[in-house]
Amino acid sequence: MHALTNCHIHTGLSSLEAHAVLIDGRQIVEIVAAEEIPSEATIMDLDGGHLAPGFIDVQVNGGGGVMFNDAPSVETIAQMAKAHRRFGTTGLLPTLITDSRDRIAEAIDAVAAAMAGNMPGVLGLHLEGPNINPERRGMHESKHIAAFDGENIARLGALKAAKIVTLAPECAAPGVIAALSASDVRVSAGHSEATAEQVAAAIGEGLVGVTHLFNAMSQFIGREPGMVGAALAQPELWCGIIVDGFHVHARSVAAAWRAKRPGKLFLVTDAMAPVGAEMHSFVSAGETITLRDGCCRTPDGRLAGSALDMASAVGNCVRDIAIPLDEALRMAATYPAEFLLLDHRLGKIESGFDASLVWLDKELSVRATWINGDCEQYE
Repeated sequence: MHALTNCHIHTGLSSLEAHAVLIDGRQIVEIVAAEEIPSEATIMDLDGGHLAPGFIDVQVNGGGGVMFNDAPSVETIAQMAKAHRRFGTTGLLPTLITDSRDRIAEAIDAVAAAMAGNMPGVLGLHLEGPNINPERRGMHESKHIAAFDGENIARLGALKAAKIVTLAPECAAPGVIAALSASDVRVSAGHSEATAEQVAAAIGEGLVGVTHLFNAMSQFIGREPGMVGAALAQPELWCGIIVDGFHVHARSVAAAWRAKRPGKLFLVTDAMAPVGAEMHSFVSAGETITLRDGCCRTPDGRLAGSALDMASAVGNCVRDIAIPLDEALRMAATYPAEFLLLDHRLGKIESGFDASLVWLDKELSVRATWINGDCEQYE
């Protein structure tokens, strides 16, 4: 048994001082007062830092120098998970942007194999496309934009893992959202020109979320709320948001945080290959993407995913937007666990939960992570 102590404990529900978290094997045993640590426990002093539930990132295109689309394999997933773990992410969904039917099948099979092998840090799969609006495709290749067909739905439904599909509600055939939802897929709207009325109709079919709020979607104006307005106004919708200082202005993030019902806005990275790697450019969807000043852009200047990691997203929330640290940590762990319906074992520090944790120092740099009780420390 290990006792993690001398830290601010952020449980996902509250913040505790002068306590210790006891972990044994893969699970959290309990939280006890510092003076009640069992004598047989091995004590790990966290130097006055912060102990929080491990971060969960539901939108990860790449990392560690690789992109999931380029080679959707177990090896690629392992490299991505290792790179993001260094920044506090103990659970992620490899994300395949719009691609061919064969590549989608490869991605599903790769995640299935990773899950079967109990790969640390892998929770499921996010298919971002191919059923998106060409007018809002961003860096998605237009030649692969297509309807989400029955074969893909059946294959995805058979995957025993957390699953997200991002689609444009106005482009999806009647019944597709309902069919995906019936296959335990969390359906999210994105890369879309949907009206607020179309979003409301999609909610009736099973739509539960909005992908990278404000980006690649119809905007909010007074007489036409668009997808942004619908996302903020519909209390049941979950919204992922990229807080890197490039994708969304700090004041827009603040407005969304104040507008959304507590617990419904969570952090995503939309990360690309450079996270956790020394590289300044890479090729994706046939275009050379350049990393400059922390921002990934296409040759014509369009944003192309991000070089963001979850620890930086948390720090940006605290420093640039004045979101309290306890809430920023919930946005990185507790709320995405709830969105994925994994909140019975992840996203909180609680007795019986998986021992998937992150230790941050006083400057919010990651010092260690635990995945199912396995600890990895960093300088």
